[in-house]
Amino acid sequence: MPLIVTHGWPGSITEQMKIIDPLTNPTAHGGNASDAFDVVVPSIPGYGFSGKPTTTGWDPAHIARAWTVLMKRLGYTKFVAQGGDWGAIITELMGMQAPPELLGIHTNMANVIPPDIDALAFAGAPAPANLSADEKLAYEQLSFVYAKGIGYGFQLGLRPQTMYGIADSPVGLAAYFLDHDARSYEMIARVFAGKSEGLTRDDVLDNITLTWLTDTALSGARLYWENKGASFFAVKGVVVPTAVSVFPDELYPAPRSWAERAYPNLIHYNKLEKGGHFAAWEQPTHFAEEIRAGFEPLRKSA
Repeated sequence: MPLIVTHGWPGSITEQMKIIDPLTNPTAHGGNASDAFDVVVPSIPGYGFSGKPTTTGWDPAHIARAWTVLMKRLGYTKFVAQGGDWGAIITELMGMQAPPELLGIHTNMANVIPPDIDALAFAGAPAPANLSADEKLAYEQLSFVYAKGIGYGFQLGLRPQTMYGIADSPVGLAAYFLDHDARSYEMIARVFAGKSEGLTRDDVLDNITLTWLTDTALSGARLYWENKGASFFAVKGVVVPTAVSVFPDELYPAPRSWAERAYPNLIHYNKLEKGGHFAAWEQPTHFAEEIRAGFEPLRKSA
């Protein structure tokens, strides 16, 4: 089964390196030969080894369309798509565009927030009284993310070019990438304190180094500006079959109730016991298992 996997920010293809062998060579990782994928891991335009856009208009919807063209040029007549962070948004927009070649999608950052709920959380309003316990938890964490967690996103959405000073310093770039939000910093700090939490120091530094050597800090940041204020987390209008994996340390835990409303053809939903926002990087074994399970119902169509 052909699979295109999309990374996020401040990430790169280094996020997905650990899942390639489990997905392409499942028999070496406890799976069956019939579980194998052809895996395509592109750099988002402006990131890593991709070209830097020289014109405006490379927003997530444009990238989603480009990914379909890419897969067709590679010779795939049917394929599936997966993403987290920006990759989740791009992948869900592919699911909204629903090209005939796309069999389904998998997301580990489900964009399930109802628009009215998203607006209330963004405004810092109290949680509506009619929410279930799972929905209230998601609302409270989303409110925190908007208030305290993604200030970098708003800054990059308004003035991405102001990163030029940071991009000219390897220490400055590392600091911005490592401490851009509290939850990510907490996880990364554990790694540098000598604890094992799915990432190593080299994992973290590899990602920063790729951005430094390719000089893509600024060109990658422009994706926030190109998004033109569109919601990061609200329902996108996906119509294709959708698989959802909820990792406990994600920005917010997507409730099943909202997932069922956001994805009319929900084929897989699972809450895991460990993992966070960059799950492919942190928990590659569980992540690969989720991809296999999520797309299993679509294999007969591949």
